[in-house]
Amino acid sequence: MLAAFDRAVALVALGLLVALLVVVTLGVVTRAAGDPLIWTDEVSRFLMIWLACAGWVLASRHRGHIRIRYFADLLPGGPKRAVEFVLQAAVAVFGLLVVRHGWTLMVRNLELEATTIPVPMAVMYAPLIVAGLVTMAQALAECRDVLRGAT
Repeated sequence: MLAAFDRAVALVALGLLVALLVVVTLGVVTRAAGDPLIWTDEVSRFLMIWLACAGWVLASRHRGHIRIRYFADLLPGGPKRAVEFVLQAAVAVFGLLVVRHGWTLMVRNLELEATTIPVPMAVMYAPLIVAGLVTMAQALAECRDVLRGAT
């Protein structure tokens, strides 16, 4: 099930990347032609945020975020696992805070419409909720693995 989720997120990220490239190219071409499409800047901004959050989800799922493990790797088994547990618990709290603040931003912007396209600005903040939930769930799973001695 998680492999299917990872594939789905990767496909969404690919679709967002292609859409971003098309929109930015369209904006450059129409600007160069002297008749710019005003909505391309705003749509590209939305797409970049969604793409960044999709990348964040993938990095969280694959433990691909930057980590400096030098000092933790110097520790023996028990203290090393304790440090890993604390770090993953902190990441879970971070994910929860992202969800909370993302939700607040989304609710506050439900009535505010984007400048050049007919969508609420809340659409820009929606992927934060998904990314925060995935980050929190992944960190809690890693906490569970540390407690089981699997890491």
